This record gives sequence, structure tokens and C-alpha cells, in this order.
Amino acid sequence: MAEDTTEEKSEAPSEKRRQDSREKGTVAKSTEVNSVMVLLTALFMMRLTGPWLIDELVAGINEFFAFGNDISMSVELCVQVLRSMIFLALRTILPIVGSILVIGVIANIIQIGFLFTLQPLTPKLEKISPLSGAKRLFSMRSLVELMKNLFKLIIIGTVAYLTIRGEYDRMLVLSDASVLVIWNFILEVAFKMILRVALVLILIAVLDYGYQRFEHEKKLKMTHQEVKEERKQMEGDPQIKSRVRALQREMARRRMMQEVPKATVVITNPTHIAIALRYEPSESEAPIVIAKGKKHSAEKIKQLANEHNVPIVEDKPLARAMYDKIEVGFEIPMEFFTAVAEIMAYVFKLKNKSAA
Repeated sequence: MAEDTTEEKSEAPSEKRRQDSREKGTVAKSTEVNSVMVLLTALFMMRLTGPWLIDELVAGINEFFAFGNDISMSVELCVQVLRSMIFLALRTILPIVGSILVIGVIANIIQIGFLFTLQPLTPKLEKISPLSGAKRLFSMRSLVELMKNLFKLIIIGTVAYLTIRGEYDRMLVLSDASVLVIWNFILEVAFKMILRVALVLILIAVLDYGYQRFEHEKKLKMTHQEVKEERKQMEGDPQIKSRVRALQREMARRRMMQEVPKATVVITNPTHIAIALRYEPSESEAPIVIAKGKKHSAEKIKQLANEHNVPIVEDKPLARAMYDKIEVGFEIPMEFFTAVAEIMAYVFKLKNKSAA
């Protein structure tokens, strides 16, 4: 029987996975939040600008009929009527529409922050695939959306019914009322009903936003293998990194060996450690370690020193102490000045004898 290779997504999503998902436009976002904020904004603006809006519309209608009484109806008059109607529409619609647009943008920013990406607009074959469409249609997400919409319809219908039933006694006495009174009554009841619906939708929006975050977090979860693959991509393959480090060490060792012929003296252990020192009073105040090594590297340093007539001095305690405390390219610490000075004096004395 074939082994099941499906691995459970049990690992928390990494920061990289979150960022990649955000760049693709896949974020936790509830359309219910936008809907309820837009509804409340429209309701507030209608309540705030209602009287002014009615006055503007009445004035516009009167102006339109006033133009209609002009029997000339020239082209200039038609243009003037059209311009007046356009200005009237802009004056009455823009405050409400503009407020809704601003609140819609704010609702998105509250949920996902500032985000601009064109990736969701990129054509993808799976978006038009019948099989993918069928999977989305019968998915758990579609079922949740269906249940949510049915619940909203029930809630809205119930709130509307209860609101109208509560106003039933007032409706009975409207038969003898004027058109203006009936119109004001309709507006008052509609406002009350929409406000109650909006308050219920706020609760739905909060619950839906929590569900969307839960679903988004669930989709972002990773398998153990995905975590390992991502770590490899970010940090590099361990084998490759090890190989690179080995090459870097080899290059550093070669550069170090190229400096050995310039050494003033090589201090040894004598077989396990070798340290090459260079001292030029015009270059530095103290001797500098230009190469050091153990075992094979120590043998290579000594070999190069012999080939280029660099003095080799055996001093086991000094070699061991200096090896652990000094890195290549640095001057020797003050604690080694005396011991190294004696060796340097001995080396310079040998050089003077050779020169003589």
C-alpha cells in the first residue's frame, strides 16, 4: 500500500510566509466590516443632511419647472437646464458618496493596513477552471458564507418586522394625515429600522472578522518540511554553506602562507604550533602576527620559513600562550613584549653576524 505523504500543517507561519501572502494580496479581511461601516456612514449622512438635501431637491425641481414654462426652449436654455441639473446632482450626491468612499478606505486600512498590490489582478488559469470553481463552490468557506448570509436575512427580516409592528398603532392614524406627515413618518421608521439592523450587523461583522483571521491563519500554517525548505532558502543549504566556509578558510590560509616569507621570525612549539611574526619599526610599534597554525599548517609555515631563510626559534610556553591570545593581523599584547623582544634581539644579532 502506498505510503501517505500528506503532512499535517502544524507549524506556525513564519514572518516570510506572512509577508509573501501579504504581497499577493491574501490577507485577513471581512467584507462585513466594510458593509456595516458604509451603512452607518450613509445613515449618519442622510440624517445629518436630510433636511438640506430635501430643500435642495425641491429647489432644483422648482427651477426645472420654471425653465419648462419658457416656450422658447433654445439650445442655450437646454444647456443651462442640463448644467443646473448636473450641479444639483453633484451638490446632493457628493457629500454622501464622498463620505462612503472615505469610510470604505478607512475600513480597509483598519483591517489590513496600507497595502497596494496588483498581484490579485494577474490572470490565473485556476480562476477560470470549472474544477477549481466547483471546489470553491462546495468548500467549507462557501458553506460558512451561505450560513452567514441566511443568518443576515433572518436578522434583517426579524428586525424589520418587529420595528414595523411596533409602529402599527401609529400607522393606523395616518389615513387622514397629510403627505408631509406620512413622508416624515416613513423616514423616521426607515431610519429606526436601518439603525437597528446596523447595530446587529456590527456584531456579525466582529464575529466574521474573527473567523476570517482564523481561516487566514489556518491557511498560512506550514508543514515541518515547508519550514525546513524555507530555512534553506533564507539561510542557504547547510552543505553549500559548509563548502563555502571551507573555501573561505582555504583562501585565508593561502593568503596567510603568502605572508610567511615576509616574517622576521617564526616561533614554534616545536612540532605542533608555529607563529610567524613580522617587526618593522617603520610600520608598527610592536611585532605583528602575520601567520599561525597547528600541525599541518605549522609544518607548512616552517617549510616556507626554511625556504626563505626566516629564522625559526623554539619556545614552547611562548608559542602556546601566544597562539590562543593573538589573531592573525594583530600586534602582540604588552604581556609578551619582554619575551618577544629577547627573541627579536637574538634574531637581529644573527642577521648582523650573517651580514658581517
